[in-house]
Amino acid sequence: MVSQSARPDELGDKIVAKPALLAKLTAKEGQRDALLAVIADLGMRNVSGEPGTEVYAAHKDAGDENVVWFYEMYSDGDALAAHGGSDQMKEFGRATGEFMAGRAELIFLEPVCAKGLNL
Repeated sequence: MVSQSARPDELGDKIVAKPALLAKLTAKEGQRDALLAVIADLGMRNVSGEPGTEVYAAHKDAGDENVVWFYEMYSDGDALAAHGGSDQMKEFGRATGEFMAGRAELIFLEPVCAKGLNL
């Protein structure tokens, strides 16, 4: 299931300079480590060649042994669209699919202030 409150590059009436998102990936029972192995290998290799992908960080959920969270931030809406529509992301989807319990849930964000991020 994909939840989306706004277009990835637009929130309300204003264009978001640096779109961000949270992605919740739920692994099949006992498959989170296998999912994380694909993320650490293929996923990180894929984004390493995307200059507009500024933050792409995977996190284990401390309260659910089957959940992985991503925080992603892009230089602009075009970079987000390029990431999501790339052949590498299609390959990533195929590679992670066998370990996933369902579709990733996406929550689009508008960064406001942060330490450690260039907004």
